[in-house]
Amino acid sequence: MAYHKDMIAAPSRQTEPSLPPIVSAQEWQANLRELARQEKAATTARQALAATRRRMPMTLVEKDYRFLGPKGEMRLLDLFAGRRQLIIYRFFYEPGVADWPTGACRGCSMFADSITHPAHLAARDTSLAFVSPAPRHLIVAYRERMGWTVPWYTLIGDDFSRDFGVHESAGINLFLHHDGKAYRTYFLNGPELQAVGPVWSLLELTPFGQQETTEDSPVGWPQGEPRSWYRLHDEYDGAREESD
Repeated sequence: MAYHKDMIAAPSRQTEPSLPPIVSAQEWQANLRELARQEKAATTARQALAATRRRMPMTLVEKDYRFLGPKGEMRLLDLFAGRRQLIIYRFFYEPGVADWPTGACRGCSMFADSITHPAHLAARDTSLAFVSPAPRHLIVAYRERMGWTVPWYTLIGDDFSRDFGVHESAGINLFLHHDGKAYRTYFLNGPELQAVGPVWSLLELTPFGQQETTEDSPVGWPQGEPRSWYRLHDEYDGAREESD
């Protein structure tokens, strides 16, 4: 298979970065202890936020949204697959998206590459699904090409996207199944989505971060335009060698 010809080098290989100062092991440990203290405080704050989120009220889904799956037309309740909780990621795969029709949104594709295997969620009574306007045959082919196992359905109409805030940008909607009805419990979109997929959260642990101009980094550190480095996982330079 030929790879995408639009390959770019990582910013760190284009310029010589200004590296952090070199200090003694003792001073380094002191800096680490202070950073660990701040990180623990941030973790405590995130845990408190999660506790608040779990206490969010929910709202009844009254409209009869429809989707197309491998066995035909489906209702929102069918996407729960017998579980109590449902996570739906609105995946941008449709006309107007770069690489259409053979490819989907690169950011969405990176998200799909980075999320956990759905079996882990199923063990906690939760289903995960992607939804897109793309026809079934394209979704099936692209999903197979990328090697994903998450169920992926075709949206019938655009009511779901418009009603749940994902008509113009990707987002995650959370639903709870109770007494034969679906309730919307939470919504997440924007930069906060990056915290869900480890490709971004792991980069945040590295010295250079995501290497984008939107980040607050020391002068001279490698930075490129936001999202300009996004590729499908089989398009990066050397992907074939690494996969072998």
